[in-house]
Amino acid sequence: MSFSGIVKFLIGFVIAIGLLAGAGVAGALYFITKLTAPPEKPIFANERNFNKVKPVAKPQPSVAVANTPKATEVSTNTNTPTPTPTPTNEAKEKPLEPGAYRGRVIWSTGLSVRDNPSSDSERIGGVAYNEEVIVLSESDDKRWVKIRSEDGSNEGWVKVRNIRRVEDGEQTQAANQ
Repeated sequence: MSFSGIVKFLIGFVIAIGLLAGAGVAGALYFITKLTAPPEKPIFANERNFNKVKPVAKPQPSVAVANTPKATEVSTNTNTPTPTPTPTNEAKEKPLEPGAYRGRVIWSTGLSVRDNPSSDSERIGGVAYNEEVIVLSESDDKRWVKIRSEDGSNEGWVKVRNIRRVEDGEQTQAANQ
C-alpha cells in the first residue's frame, strides 16, 4: 500500500465520521425542538361556539321601581304613534342566589370541572379561558369553589385561584371584546 492510498483512506474515514456526527446532531436537534413545543390548547364542548357574539348584559339598577314602564297618555290624534315600552335584557337576567357572585376563568388553558373539591375526584366537564361562570360556594378549606356555567348546563368544583371575581362594569366591557 502506498502513501497516497493511506492518505485517501484517512481522509475518507474523517469525512465519514464527520457526516455521521453531523447527522446525529441534526437528528437530536430535530427531536429536541419537537419535544419542547407546547401542546395545543384543548377545546371544550362549551367552547365550540365561543366566537359567536353574546348579547351585552346591562347592569341591574339597585332600585326596582326604575324598571317599571311609565304610562303614556293616549292621544285622540291617530296620526301620531304612541310609544310602547321595549323589553330589555335586564328582565331576562336572573338574580343570583345569596352569597353567589360572577367570576371569570383566568387559567390560560381552561379548567377541568370536578364532581368533588379534590384533585383526585372525577372530571365531569370543563370551562374555557375567559369564560364567565357563577360561583356558588366555597369548600371548607377555602381552596375550591363550586361553579355553574352561565347557561346552567355545567356545575362542579374548580380551584379558587383560577377564578377572578367580576364586577358589574367589567362584565359589559368583557362582552364587548
